[in-house]
Amino acid sequence: MTTLGVSAALVDGDLVPGDVRLDGDRVAEVGLPPADGGRIAVPGLVDLQVNGFAGVDLMAADVDEMRALAAALPHHGVTAFLPTLITASAADTDRALDRLGAAFATDQPGSARCLGVHLEGPYLSPRRLGTHPPEHRRDPDPAELAAWRLRGDVVAVTLAPELPGALDLVKSLAADGVLVSLGHSDATAHEAGLGFDAGARTVTHLFNAMSPLHHREPGLPGAALSREDIVVQLVLDGHHLAPEVVRVVWAAARGRVVLVTDATAAAGRPDGRYELAGVDLDVTDGAVRNNDGTLAGSALTLPAAIANAVDLGIDRVEALRAVTSAPAALIGRDDIGVLRPGSRADVVVLTEDLALEQTYVGGRSVL
Repeated sequence: MTTLGVSAALVDGDLVPGDVRLDGDRVAEVGLPPADGGRIAVPGLVDLQVNGFAGVDLMAADVDEMRALAAALPHHGVTAFLPTLITASAADTDRALDRLGAAFATDQPGSARCLGVHLEGPYLSPRRLGTHPPEHRRDPDPAELAAWRLRGDVVAVTLAPELPGALDLVKSLAADGVLVSLGHSDATAHEAGLGFDAGARTVTHLFNAMSPLHHREPGLPGAALSREDIVVQLVLDGHHLAPEVVRVVWAAARGRVVLVTDATAAAGRPDGRYELAGVDLDVTDGAVRNNDGTLAGSALTLPAAIANAVDLGIDRVEALRAVTSAPAALIGRDDIGVLRPGSRADVVVLTEDLALEQTYVGGRSVL
């Protein structure tokens, strides 16, 4: 058995006093007499938007590189992740799905668990593409998406609800249990509301690559923030959102915020030149931009996102929920983002000031 030596733990979304003991790959006990030092145990972090990491771009990576990415994530506290494929040619998407299936057919010891695949595109607004290649954008094609779902474990899809045929596709995906997220969209508030009514349950990187919030036309951001049934996903890297906007979002959507990284190959690496699905990226002072100067994903890690949230005045327990239980609940998983007796021993130990100190994957210390 392994006793973590913590003074508190995030259990069922609340920070409770006590130490934690692991037995093999399971959590054995919580609420033991607390240790000194102020360290905190939390469930392994869950990232629902990972395009790349540690020099690996998932769209172009081979099987070994994909596995290397999964092995690198726990060194930044992430024990479960959702690989994200952006807009690309059908052939490139086919190839990436095949490789993801081969790479993660079984869990790799000491590596973050793959939760399926998130297709961010290609059914996006031509007006709100961000860095997605315009030559590969297209309107919804149910047959194409059905073929991709047969090819890979597609558990989430980002699309623009105002496109022809989009609402019917949202309904069919939602009925099949696929998480539909609205994003890269020029939708009015009314069009966004129709997407939510059809079954979309979240929004991809709120405020970025979408219609703006105006006091007479609230667009997609206003529609999402006004609905208590919609989860909003934020990229808190200091570049995607102004501090005031983060505070407004948290005040309006407390309890339904998920922090994601939208990580590229630059995440976990120094500034420099990288690629995202064939798009050249430049990373300067932590900001990831394409050759047009458009933000193109991030170099963010989830521990940094937690720290950024707390620095903005967000309650630390709320920030921790936004990277553990909240993303797990959003994709309908009750086996991740939890820390209780009997749960898998995917656990992160943080210092009193929330700096990452140790990560356990299946009870095995990897950091």
